[in-house]
Amino acid sequence: MLSIFVCIYLAISVLIGFYVSTKVKNARDFAIAGRHLPLPVVIATVFATWFGAEAIFGVSSTFVKEGLHGIVADPFGASMCLIIAGYVFSKYLYKLNLITLGDFYRQRYDRKIEVLTSLAILISYLGWVAAQIKALGLIINVLSDGQISPEMGMILGTIVVVSYTSLGGMLSVAILDFIQMVVVITGLLFIAYTVSDLTGGVKHVINHAYINHKLDFWPKGDIYSWISFFGVWITLMLGSIPQQDVFQRITSANTAKIAFWGSLFGASIYFVFTFVPIFIAYSATLIDPDYFQTVINFDSQLVLPRFILEYTHPFAQVIFFGAVLSAIMSCSSATLLAPSVTFAENVIRPLRPKMTDQEFLKIMRICLIIFSIIVLFYALSSNLSIFGMVESAYKVTLAGAFTPLFFGIFWKKANHYGALASIVFGIGSWVSLELLYGEAMLVPPQLYGLLISMLSMVVVSLISDYLSLTNRAEKT
Repeated sequence: MLSIFVCIYLAISVLIGFYVSTKVKNARDFAIAGRHLPLPVVIATVFATWFGAEAIFGVSSTFVKEGLHGIVADPFGASMCLIIAGYVFSKYLYKLNLITLGDFYRQRYDRKIEVLTSLAILISYLGWVAAQIKALGLIINVLSDGQISPEMGMILGTIVVVSYTSLGGMLSVAILDFIQMVVVITGLLFIAYTVSDLTGGVKHVINHAYINHKLDFWPKGDIYSWISFFGVWITLMLGSIPQQDVFQRITSANTAKIAFWGSLFGASIYFVFTFVPIFIAYSATLIDPDYFQTVINFDSQLVLPRFILEYTHPFAQVIFFGAVLSAIMSCSSATLLAPSVTFAENVIRPLRPKMTDQEFLKIMRICLIIFSIIVLFYALSSNLSIFGMVESAYKVTLAGAFTPLFFGIFWKKANHYGALASIVFGIGSWVSLELLYGEAMLVPPQLYGLLISMLSMVVVSLISDYLSLTNRAEKT
């Protein structure tokens, strides 16, 4: 029954992509849905920005092992990112009518900064999208009772997501996001209600988590424990702001006001709702502690799917896996689309400025397919967990793309010399420290990268501005 349901669900998603492709008339429709999305759809698509594999499997499995302290990056950092980005993008960037964040870097600085930041953003998506693909493989493997390997599941899942995304672009993503958000929320709430009956109620589960220190949030230890804690929080909160999928979903709104409120409501719903799979996964460990401790020791990401398959009735299983597939597919589609549009717009298009709009649309679709193949290979070869892939994804943008974006918006003296220095020294210092010391460092390497990036921006911008004024004075 489950296998049949999954096949029908995937087929419907592809058919929607085919239908929406008839509505995509130009590159702007494909990239940002023509900027026509109403508030409910913006809320849904912002919510779907983060509610994917890591929210269902990664965050819940991390909570089971480490408690609230272990999930500071997501949902705490992730939801704050969406709120900050919603304010900044709607207030300062929406009126510029841009297709990508790379367009901002070009307008504010120059072509060189556009390319460097676009490449940094593109690289950061490898881990994020690979996490979604890995989760699709996990789900297909579990649903097939092991008959389809996780690797083959990744390949099949990628083919489906690429099919409807390459056809309908952001318009297809937005429509499916709205449908999938409804499925996700109703499905997981139903499962949570079913599970609460098996555990003695929500209050009992929360009290058990409290007694076992799973609700301890703040770090306990010396100053370096606190620095490391906030380093993880900041990495996702700030490092994921200069991301094309976040920008794309917010600026696809019909108005700047809708963009802001859509991001605010979407972030709030995301933060609250992430605790639903956490509740379900933790409840599983109370129902059969010995069995699920074995599962945790083997692979904590399997706690949730194994519990659903072995402790709920078939209807609940259909609801759960429908919700999971909805969440992962909506997240996968947008995170495949975003870097592909960025590369096409900010790297290829300037090399071929005379392209027609239809030629450019074709290039974006080709980039999406190529990037999907690269991500698939990365997902197949990486040994990182789903949560680990997501956590590591935003270090490069924190060190190399955040400073040029925020200083470019809020500091008039920021110039292309300062931006170039911030990128080179920010990424260079982070990579060097990561390679030399890695996890042995008391302060996370990406924090050094961020601080050096900011310092480089200020110092080099001021020096170059001073030299420029001096040269002008000498000439006069």
